[in-house]
Amino acid sequence: MGNVAARGEGKAEQVGGKIKQGIGKAIGNEQMEAEGKAQELKGKAREEAAKAGERTKGKIEEVTGAVKNRVGAAIGNEQMQAEGKARELKGEARQKSNE
Repeated sequence: MGNVAARGEGKAEQVGGKIKQGIGKAIGNEQMEAEGKAQELKGKAREEAAKAGERTKGKIEEVTGAVKNRVGAAIGNEQMQAEGKARELKGEARQKSNE
């Protein structure tokens, strides 16, 4: 499963947990309320784990792009330099979108 799918499933699990928690509270069922809270927290953890995975991928892209950019500059290869810079910026954007 990809990180985007895991992130969506985590969000869905959070919503389901909140609903269950609300129903439990409304009908006075403490066990159902606690199960809902646990489900919500499990979903939050799943979502955060997926975001962390995407931040890691972004950092790897950023670093490899920076290296390619610097090597391209050192050997005078403008195309390599531009490709490296593009990858570096893509990695930065991926990290930022998963904060």
